[in-house]
Amino acid sequence: MNPSFSSYAVVPAAGHSRRMGQSKLLLPWQGRPLLEHTLRAWRQSGVTAIFVVVRPHDAKLAAIVRQSSARLVLPPRDPREMKESVGYALATIARQERPSAADVWLLAPADMPTLNPASVRHLLKAHRPEKPSILVPQHGAKRGHPVLFPWPLAREVGQLPADQGVNALLHRHPVREIASPDASVLHDIDTPDDYQRLTASPSHTATHDDSSAPNHSPASQACRAARPQSPKHRRP
Repeated sequence: MNPSFSSYAVVPAAGHSRRMGQSKLLLPWQGRPLLEHTLRAWRQSGVTAIFVVVRPHDAKLAAIVRQSSARLVLPPRDPREMKESVGYALATIARQERPSAADVWLLAPADMPTLNPASVRHLLKAHRPEKPSILVPQHGAKRGHPVLFPWPLAREVGQLPADQGVNALLHRHPVREIASPDASVLHDIDTPDDYQRLTASPSHTATHDDSSAPNHSPASQACRAARPQSPKHRRP
């Protein structure tokens, strides 16, 4: 999208969906699995490449990723937490892409089927390679996803203490909140109630227009821990 830097989407899809009681990323919405909607949004956003982390034996999710333009990341074992999934993706990006200091990586849960590609482009446009900082979309008083990180911060993820998630980076480095008129930056699917609201609300419609994507018939608690929040909504 921007010739002055490359951008890499990190999509952790290796959670167990324990609160849902089933694989939420395979749940149908508008005729396609939730994960497919999320990947279509990323594809239309203009990022350089999309890296999706899937558990090594999750054949159904792996098949969706392979049929998209995203890169499939299969760790040698099931990631124990979202931070570990992110680490696998970043290591793959470093090995395959050799990013420069001007490049960025963007992190968002895999269960954001209403993600608007324009929201991602808004963040990319706000990035300043000459003066990089973490960029967080904010709708109203709440922070959301995706979060944009300067590439040099990738090396710090593997150095975080066991009791700290990726959100710890927001307390260590400069952060700019980028106003987003689009509420989709706040919407993900954590619980059965979230899914019911998604399927029942006429206001929740896909913002993608790629009709060439394959049609299929009918990110975990740790991923939520990584969500950046404004001081009024910060979790303890």
